[in-house]
Amino acid sequence: MIEIEDLTMNYGDLRALDGLNLTIQPGELFAFLGPNGAGKTTAMKLLTGLMKPDAGRVRLCGHDVHQEPMQAKSLLGYVPDVAVFYEKLTPLEFMDFIAELFEMDRDHAAAQTNELFTKFALHEHTRQRIENLSHGTRQRLGIASALLHDPKVFVIDEPMVGLDPIHARTVKREIKERSLSGTTVLMSTHLLNIAEELADRIGIINHGKLIALGTLEELRREHEQRGTRLEDIFLSMVEEKK
Repeated sequence: MIEIEDLTMNYGDLRALDGLNLTIQPGELFAFLGPNGAGKTTAMKLLTGLMKPDAGRVRLCGHDVHQEPMQAKSLLGYVPDVAVFYEKLTPLEFMDFIAELFEMDRDHAAAQTNELFTKFALHEHTRQRIENLSHGTRQRLGIASALLHDPKVFVIDEPMVGLDPIHARTVKREIKERSLSGTTVLMSTHLLNIAEELADRIGIINHGKLIALGTLEELRREHEQRGTRLEDIFLSMVEEKK
């Protein structure tokens, strides 16, 4: 579960987030939509503890991210829009490193790694250095490493970046299966079709404010004058708030 209360963040005179309030339930797959600079990535960095807000709070499964960082982060898997690695390691060495960070049992970590490498077609890359991997392969490795410890909360920024259609389908299936098994999933994406296909609820953010929230059907009913497609609803609302 993710609980966001009055979350506010400023960069100098720019208010990147303006009193954001949002609750995402266990097992819910929530999609954040918004134009560039709307505040999506800032919100994700705040709720993962990478930055401290000017005001407000975030709780993950009841643990305050800044008051109880170790407890909160132990439940979290996070994939940023550009995944960061220790470039000289191999994928297998990197997974071992992640397993140690989360103090996982070695045998369990090895089994999990094997399963994830099979799902994401990473076995053929296990002995290569990460610095030599393609962008799409790095993205798949980033997702696999974030899921290694079976997080209760999974946050992913632009999940399909760099992925071909085959691997994109695998990632979509994995994200949906995780939510159906009880994992709280928050994804940010510019691909409206991905939100339409996967999300239980959708939030549209612009200028740091949540300007729409609901299921796809709820958004269609509430904004029927804007059209029935998510693209029409999204573009008309964002243009209106310029």
